[in-house]
Amino acid sequence: MLLFLAASCSIGGSNEPSDQRRRIYIANDDHTDYIWLADEDSHRDAFLRMFDYYLDQADATAANPSDFQSRFSADGSFWLWTYQKNKSTQEFQRLIGRILDGHITIPLQPLVLCYGAMPAEAVIRSMYYPGRIERAFGVPFELSCAMENQTLPYGLPSLWAGSGAKYSWKGVCNHATQIGNGMESRGREIYYAVGPDGRSVLMKWHSWTDDYASGGYAEARDPSAAVDFAASDATFLSRYPFTKVVGMFGKGGDDLQTLTTDLVTTAQAKSSAAQRVIVSNEVDFFRDFKASAPADSVPSFSGGFGNQWDLYSATMAEVTANVKRAVEDLRSAEALATLVSFVDPTFMSTRSESAEEAFMNMGLYYEHAWPDGITPFSWQRVDFQRRTASQIVNYVSSLKSDAASALAGHIQNPGGNRYYVFNPLGWSRTDIADIPSSVTPPFRVVDVTTGEEVRSQLIVKNSQSFVRILAEDVPSVGYRVYEIQSVPSKFTDNAATFSGGNTIFENERYRVTVDGHGAISSMIDKLDGNRQLVQAGHSLNDIGSGSGTPVPENIGPVSATLLVNAGGVPYHRARITVYKTVDRIDIDNELTSNFGDTIITYDYNFNLSGHTARHEEVGAIATAKLKAQGGSYSDNLGRYDYLTMNHFVDLSDAAHGVTLSNWDSLFFQLGNSSVSSLDVTTPEVKALVGGRIDANLGTPDQNGDSYFKNRYALRSHAEYDQADAMRMALEHQNPFVTAYLTAGSGGGYPSSSYSLVSIADPRTIIWALKPAEEGISEGIIVRVWNVDDAAHSLDLTFHLGHMASAQRTTHIETNISPVRIFNSTLSDVLPGQWMQTYRLVRR
Repeated sequence: MLLFLAASCSIGGSNEPSDQRRRIYIANDDHTDYIWLADEDSHRDAFLRMFDYYLDQADATAANPSDFQSRFSADGSFWLWTYQKNKSTQEFQRLIGRILDGHITIPLQPLVLCYGAMPAEAVIRSMYYPGRIERAFGVPFELSCAMENQTLPYGLPSLWAGSGAKYSWKGVCNHATQIGNGMESRGREIYYAVGPDGRSVLMKWHSWTDDYASGGYAEARDPSAAVDFAASDATFLSRYPFTKVVGMFGKGGDDLQTLTTDLVTTAQAKSSAAQRVIVSNEVDFFRDFKASAPADSVPSFSGGFGNQWDLYSATMAEVTANVKRAVEDLRSAEALATLVSFVDPTFMSTRSESAEEAFMNMGLYYEHAWPDGITPFSWQRVDFQRRTASQIVNYVSSLKSDAASALAGHIQNPGGNRYYVFNPLGWSRTDIADIPSSVTPPFRVVDVTTGEEVRSQLIVKNSQSFVRILAEDVPSVGYRVYEIQSVPSKFTDNAATFSGGNTIFENERYRVTVDGHGAISSMIDKLDGNRQLVQAGHSLNDIGSGSGTPVPENIGPVSATLLVNAGGVPYHRARITVYKTVDRIDIDNELTSNFGDTIITYDYNFNLSGHTARHEEVGAIATAKLKAQGGSYSDNLGRYDYLTMNHFVDLSDAAHGVTLSNWDSLFFQLGNSSVSSLDVTTPEVKALVGGRIDANLGTPDQNGDSYFKNRYALRSHAEYDQADAMRMALEHQNPFVTAYLTAGSGGGYPSSSYSLVSIADPRTIIWALKPAEEGISEGIIVRVWNVDDAAHSLDLTFHLGHMASAQRTTHIETNISPVRIFNSTLSDVLPGQWMQTYRLVRR
């Protein structure tokens, strides 16, 4: 049977070199606007009904010549997931068979997403369900799309290609957009969309003529007109690089359901001695085009277009921030779970369904039909946003809590009030660690590895007492053990001294002045010639109002905080913290009133000139300039006022700079950038809290939310170091995990310290480490990212016995090729900004 299916797939719509007729591929691609004009139950029923209909149509047209057989393309893997959850095994197998033989196409993405607010790992996890299907049934997933929204992130082609995608098509809606004229003449009708690492997908993105015509998201709405356009429109054909092979995709448009045979009858009627009209599964078009078009006729383009509909996620800013935080916390949760799974291989076995749902939801949360408070099902969609966010958060927090507790039971404990400090990151680091404790002075904390006392103090957070320590040299993806003893501490100094009526505090590196807004009006780098980092007359972390008084809080040998209950409009407070030894200023903002549709930002004005701004976009470190200026952004057809703000933004001149770590914000405005221009001269970052950036678009009034948390951190530095900026941000956003030891002397892990894995080159970062989806018996999955722009060698060493084998995999965990491993060290070479995923199996 498999031989028959393969043969059928190879025939259907394939290029036949002896046939020199023009080949026009028309695809019945449906388009989902999830919970926009229908509720969830109606969408589920439509998915099931359409699949059943087109399965029957595939059977009914099986005797037709291949060009005239029915084919159907869903616009997301969520369709397949829904079918599997609601149909019998036999029915699902029938669908899988038709995917394998090319009559049904499923793309990698869950539905139509707006990617600009998504963390890179959320993009990857949203494609994990196809990865499971790929391994279970041998189904290739070669297509991924970002439909209707007018923009596309710079790094997205790399994430898609790294997950197995080869092809993409995009059609836009030329409505509800601030992007001006130009989509009618894009300059590239089909091209290689290249990411920052050099990976690419072949992208069909025609110039826009209408939403339901070429360049729109339903190009084959009228399949007969689509064929005529592809065959004879002089303007289109003059732009298109290889007119022998043309694709026109999309039938359903905004309809909930499309059941049609129009494309089959059109293909039969329009085929002639001069042209073949082929009912397409979309992949067949790309294969034909790639095989037939001269290589030098197809252009390439690498660059980002900013954000358009992506910005709507900021109209439910705190809910979206909760998703962002959970995706970040997944790093710690899964690293802990990996250590536990080596001792207890069943640890993850009951979590498969909830993990699958959480990863699917990491995409569905960003589905493009964002609630606007007007359309009939808008409030049901608001409920959907909150439910999907809650499921993600609950899955990650539960996994992290359970894994942390389980690890505490596997570390040897000969006695004493001991706890571990776990570092989820891939390098040894020194940072603060907080453990809940009701201990009363006198006490001290001792590093069990060295037997030496460490700096410690009592703090209160959210009305709970903690012991805070300075945990030094906690190993990579590993832990150190500490013991609380009822002995007076030798450390009596404070991490900072105060002056100016408690408006100024300083440690060994920074002298910081805080004003009544909760803003930093002065930041002096004492180790760099007393360099002032704040632009004269401005400040950092300024929301623009407030009249509070800075009050010292949690002062001790490890850290010191200034709290400002600023009030203002909107009402807010800020905590600014400096540390002993830790080179970072942490800022914890809480906004405690609803601000309606107003755009609220924390503004950072830096004392720099001739600077360059760089930031983590979506799977890319981008330079915030137009391509003509040496940057990462398209010179036209972009929107530039609010850029993606993932882990960090850095502003640097040739000798100095500042890294701003961002834990919670979704977007930032660079200086006075506008919709149509990037401001590359004003040294200002406006970190977005939230707001309705485009009037009447997105959810009104933040859906009533009145609490918003935004945390940032600052570090002064010499010349820009891309990896150092990312590492600083990851340290800020991935605090140490702590738990009291509960095992006796027979635990499986050593009593003092342990490291699971280490990586030699600081420019290559462990991005994710987890048990394989099919269980720890199938290995450990490690995703690494060379965040530098140059290629670097990778040496990844595991400290848990010898590894039997290693494989390069796609980001969604499907094996690609073996990779060299010697004495438990995996070696590879990664090009600049290359993210690579590996599977390692123990002996």
